[in-house]
Amino acid sequence: MDTYVKASLLPGASKASQLRTRTVRAMKIPVWEETLTYHGFTHQDAARKTLRLCVCEDPWLRRRRRAPPLGELRVPLRKLVPNQARSFDICLEKWRLTKRSKSLDTARGMSLYQEEVETEVAGEERGRVLLSLCYSSQRGGLLVGVLRCAHLAPMDANGYSDPFVRLFLHPNTGKKSKFKTSVRRKTLNPEFNEEFFYSGPREELAQKTLLVSVWDYDLGTADDFIGGVQLGSHASGECLRHWLECLGHSDHRLELWHLLDSRPVQLSD
Repeated sequence: MDTYVKASLLPGASKASQLRTRTVRAMKIPVWEETLTYHGFTHQDAARKTLRLCVCEDPWLRRRRRAPPLGELRVPLRKLVPNQARSFDICLEKWRLTKRSKSLDTARGMSLYQEEVETEVAGEERGRVLLSLCYSSQRGGLLVGVLRCAHLAPMDANGYSDPFVRLFLHPNTGKKSKFKTSVRRKTLNPEFNEEFFYSGPREELAQKTLLVSVWDYDLGTADDFIGGVQLGSHASGECLRHWLECLGHSDHRLELWHLLDSRPVQLSD
């Protein structure tokens, strides 16, 4: 057999949380020895999500039609202890076929959910973004790093997006207040690692608002808004804490994940 293991998080968008190992060819006792990583995974995710592992036979190597998985295993992640590895030696279960909601099959900008497990899919998040903030005393300004996004909502018909990130420091005007990253093609978990600079004293920056928005690039038509987050003195929770800690400690780089809101932020002049 030519087999691989496919991992996904339930409930959730199947392609946004789908990872897989390499294919091991011509083996009935395959060994992978691989580590799959979900970026942006939180304690809240562990409390409500289940890891699904499917052992599948690769149809492309033998030019056959795709067959159902050979077996699967579901692990409720709430049973795991943080920072402690746990091993399992469990027999695979028969693959479970679940219904797909017909109302979502043709909805542009929403995930095609393969699984509906215990919770409604309507409440699924739009994704999250990893940002770094650092006030540089040497350069006299704020360094904003857009590191990566995770579990973005798919906006294209192929089930993926072509994401990029826009930054806007309000109430500044002109090009120096607006930046955007490069576009990452056909992915829901893009990695950017790009950094941008806003000059100004800390007292002045403390009165401003940083708007971070994630978009799906479309050629010839308007880009699709995926989600955004607002950082500044008017924010709350983790967004406010990230902003205040950055401006309160010079030359200290602080990274933090932020959930994306599906509603665009409206800023007054």
